[in-house]
Amino acid sequence: MAETPHPHGWLVLDKPRGLGSTQAVGAVKRNLREAGYGRVKVGHGGTLDPLAEGVLPIALGEATKLAGRMLDASKIYDFTIAFGEETATLDTEGEVIETSEHRPSLVEIAAILPRFIGTIEQVPPAYSALMVDGRRAYDLARAGEEVALASRAVTIFSISPLPFRGGDGGGGCSEARTGDIPHPNPSPEGEGLETITLRAHVSKGTYIRSLARDIAHALGSVGHVTYLRRVKAGPFGEDRAISLDKLNEIGKGARLQDHLLPLEAGLDDIPALALDPTSAQAVRQGRELSRLPPGSYRADGLHFAKLGDTPVALMEVAGGTARVVRGFNLPSDVAE
Repeated sequence: MAETPHPHGWLVLDKPRGLGSTQAVGAVKRNLREAGYGRVKVGHGGTLDPLAEGVLPIALGEATKLAGRMLDASKIYDFTIAFGEETATLDTEGEVIETSEHRPSLVEIAAILPRFIGTIEQVPPAYSALMVDGRRAYDLARAGEEVALASRAVTIFSISPLPFRGGDGGGGCSEARTGDIPHPNPSPEGEGLETITLRAHVSKGTYIRSLARDIAHALGSVGHVTYLRRVKAGPFGEDRAISLDKLNEIGKGARLQDHLLPLEAGLDDIPALALDPTSAQAVRQGRELSRLPPGSYRADGLHFAKLGDTPVALMEVAGGTARVVRGFNLPSDVAE
């Protein structure tokens, strides 16, 4: 039986808790093979820890050339801080290393959060995948060795408590995935809280576990993350994410195209550059395009070059000349 033509684009997986990002990629590969696509290039656009859940963009085929851009994209997370105990891993897996009797109020939390907006210095968790003298920090930490990681600059674009939902006794929030959040924000505002659920829009390199630790410390307490969900990664939100059950249905014959997003879905912030057949052929050969006609591009900078609906290349435009940054090897009839 002949293989189905390889797909090019994005699957957005709603990764469940307990599944690693590498395992998620493996599940996509397996289901594509079972669906008759053969060996498809697959990559993910930003690791999610096994204890985290939510949006995991999976790049297929030529979209894997854009996976690196996803690593640089900002992310949005919902996360719950449990006050009173700090663990070695800053989540529910580690042993308790420090305790506090103080429980901050919602008023105190709201007052402290603006300190964390903007560019801040953050020390990553000892239990992280960062390299230290050629070894993973988490391997050193698990071996009982002291791990001293340097602080790094990250950007917090926004952070706030998730809003309360009226009429349910003060629990929950009004967001789409309310029912999944195990620690809804309680009230009234003046009482000490055992937990708080926040939403944060952060830059690449931000560790939510470290952010939770630092917020608890700033409140005169300690804490750790008990719930973590990524609700957006770059342009990909949870509204387009599919469950593992849906992914498995594709392996059993359900239409991949019903869930496959186009390659350019990962480039929604990049203006298009229309090519004619002659210029498209030149771009595919890696040649520069000079003397671009006025009005054919917005301004100097990165552009997404297309022939009709077919992605051709990412190109850097400067002074009327376009240079190939990344070419896509797609036939002209592919308009996924």
